Amino acid sequence: MQGLLAAVAPGDSLAVLIIALALLGLGWNLGLISGTAMIVDATHPATRAKTQGTIDVLVGLSGAAGGALSGMVVAQSSYATLSLAGGTLALALVPVMIWYLKKNARAS
Repeated sequence: MQGLLAAVAPGDSLAVLIIALALLGLGWNLGLISGTAMIVDATHPATRAKTQGTIDVLVGLSGAAGGALSGMVVAQSSYATLSLAGGTLALALVPVMIWYLKKNARAS
């Protein structure tokens, strides 16, 4: 939703851009919190801190790489292209998650 909103927003509309970026931040934080909760549930207490620290570093590096790459995409095309690509990538994960949840439900 954020990607589509940012892609169709007029270039001079600060309000729409603020809303789109606020949605991006909300989604990022909800994903980070739920991912952290899943890691806590899936790891043994003896290795939890090391695992969480490793994942935090990887998330930070991924964010930095994503920021750098998104700048290149915007420089070569447009913010709308970046937004639509990000939205498409996010939607592509939905079938993967459905498959994963069904697989785990059968295994239980």
